[in-house]
Amino acid sequence: MTSSMQTFSIITVVRNRATTISDALDSLYGQSFGDFEHVVQDARSTDGTLERLAAAADPRQRLVSERDNGIYDGLNRAIARASGEIVGVLHSDDWLADDQVLADVARRFAETGADAVYGDLDYVAEADPGRIVRRWRAGTYSPRLLARGWMPPHPALFVKRSVMSRLGAYDASYRIAADYESVLRYFSTDLSTSYLPRVLVKMRTGGASNRSLSRILLKSREDYRALRTHRVGGLATLLWKNASKLHQFIGADGPDAERAEINFIKDGDAHDH
Repeated sequence: MTSSMQTFSIITVVRNRATTISDALDSLYGQSFGDFEHVVQDARSTDGTLERLAAAADPRQRLVSERDNGIYDGLNRAIARASGEIVGVLHSDDWLADDQVLADVARRFAETGADAVYGDLDYVAEADPGRIVRRWRAGTYSPRLLARGWMPPHPALFVKRSVMSRLGAYDASYRIAADYESVLRYFSTDLSTSYLPRVLVKMRTGGASNRSLSRILLKSREDYRALRTHRVGGLATLLWKNASKLHQFIGADGPDAERAEINFIKDGDAHDH
């Protein structure tokens, strides 16, 4: 099944990320495929983030700066403003892997007619973005994988906006794991998916879900709640989910990989603003 090329809404929620957001902006505005809008939801940044957004001076940027109730509330506000047919999330600490990412994703949607397209992700050292500390290779999805804790890298997941309209966006009652809950909600339906076997996103280590023991425990509790809500699994699935990440550190670069492994419960999302 094929369809014509479709438009993107790329969502960025940000608060006080002046030191990293330029990398995200450069990677997006330098894409060879230009049929997108950049829906930016800023939470009243005070560190120069807004000035960097203004300096980018890209007419596709749709910026609103206002208080929100956390990252998932911010994402929902941005999605409510989106007009593209396909929604992707670009966190303010991350960047698209190269200038062909959107072109390749658009081509895969056109070729397959899928509801969602996803790919792979590299975690990089915060102090040395050229050093890969974890390689997340998602692989082809099958329904049985959900019960074994599988999920695609959320920043490397692109979903048709019609799916979000039908099934909902993010459940903001989750503080850290709304990304995982949304994956379970979408993928446990008859969603048609297509895996694009290449790195789409580079992510700096150090997201919101692994900053402290209390947050790691909260992440696990919320993951378990999502699993039970969608009747995908329970404690065994949660254990599989965390243990399955260990192989992602094989072949990673240097001592930062060892430090990253300590924090492997991180699922790649729940970034702070």
